Amino acid sequence: MWLTAKPIRQLCFPLPISVPNKFCNCSLSITATTNTNAEITTTLTQTPKPKPNPKSTLKKRKRYRKLYPGETTGITEEMRFVAMRLRTNDTVSQQEHQSHSDAWQASMEGFLSYLVDSHLIFATLQRIVDESDNVSYAYMRKTGLERSEGLLKDLKWLEEEGNMIPTPGSPGLTYAKYLEELAEISAPLFLSHFYNIYFSHIAAGQVIGKKVSEELLEGKELEFYKWEGDVPDLLKDVRDKLNMLSEHWSRDEKNRCLKETTKAFRYMGQIVRLIVS
Repeated sequence: MWLTAKPIRQLCFPLPISVPNKFCNCSLSITATTNTNAEITTTLTQTPKPKPNPKSTLKKRKRYRKLYPGETTGITEEMRFVAMRLRTNDTVSQQEHQSHSDAWQASMEGFLSYLVDSHLIFATLQRIVDESDNVSYAYMRKTGLERSEGLLKDLKWLEEEGNMIPTPGSPGLTYAKYLEELAEISAPLFLSHFYNIYFSHIAAGQVIGKKVSEELLEGKELEFYKWEGDVPDLLKDVRDKLNMLSEHWSRDEKNRCLKETTKAFRYMGQIVRLIVS
C-alpha cells in the first residue's frame, strides 16, 4: 500500500518594520512574509512637515520707559520740575493761610535766627566738599557761590549794631546733621541738596533778603546777597558739572535725588519761616 503525501498549507506571518530615514521626513516600512520564495515588500510613507507658526516670525514690540520731565536735559532740569511743583503747591497753601490770618511780619529776632541757621547750613556744605576725599565733591569746590564768609561778616556787623546773636536753632541743627550723614552715605543724594540749597537761595532768597532789608535794616544790603561774578554763570557752571556727574548714576539714584529735592526745599522752608517767628 502506498501513502500519498498532501502538500502542507502555506504559512504567512506579516512582520512590519519601520526604519526612519534621516534624510527626509518619511519612514520606510518593510513587511516580511514566510513563503517558499522569500519576499520583502517596502512601503514609503511621507510624513508632512509641520507648518511654521506665523506668530513666531513677528518681532515683539519693544516697550520704552516714559521719560521724566527734563530727563533729556539733565538731572538739574529734573530737579527744577520738582521745585516748580513744590512752589505751586506752597503758593496755594500760603494763599489759603493768609486768607485766614494777618500778613506775615518779619521780626529782627526771627531774621537773626534765620541768618544764624543759614550760616550753619552753608558752612556745613562748604566744609564737606572741601574736606571730603570723594572725587565727586571735588568738582563743587570754589564755585563762587559760597555764602558762609559773607554771612559771618553780616552777623558780626549786626552784633556791632547792638543785636544779640542767637545760637543755631533746631531747624538748622537738624538739617546740618542730616547733610553730614547723607554725605557719608551717598554722593548723588548729598549733591542734590548741595545744588538745591544754592538754587533756592538765588531764586528766592534774594527777594526775601531785599524785602527784610527794607523793613528792618533801612535798605542796607547784606553780604549774604552779594556775589563776585555773574550769578547765572556761576550757577550754570555748577549745573553743568552736576549733570556731567549724573551721567554715571543709575535711574534709581536719580529718582532718589528727586525725592531729596523735595526734602531740601522742606528743610530750607523751615529755616526761612524763622524770619516771621
